[in-house]
Amino acid sequence: MRNINNILRRNRRILEELNPAGKVKTTQKKLAAKGFNFDYHTRTYQTQNGKTYHFCYEYGYLPLEGDEVLLVRREDKFD
Repeated sequence: MRNINNILRRNRRILEELNPAGKVKTTQKKLAAKGFNFDYHTRTYQTQNGKTYHFCYEYGYLPLEGDEVLLVRREDKFD
């Protein structure tokens, strides 16, 4: 359990570091180079048009075409 929590916290720190403005594009390669583990997240959110965001606490990402990823920060709380 401790190892999973450490992975989630590291993922969150990486997303926070790469996304100071609240919304930015980056690459999966850059996330992986910093040690991001795509297998672990705290929540998924599917939009009405079928896009799936993966969140590590309040920071999330949306895989785009190719290697690109959109990083976002969610301000409101989940229900």
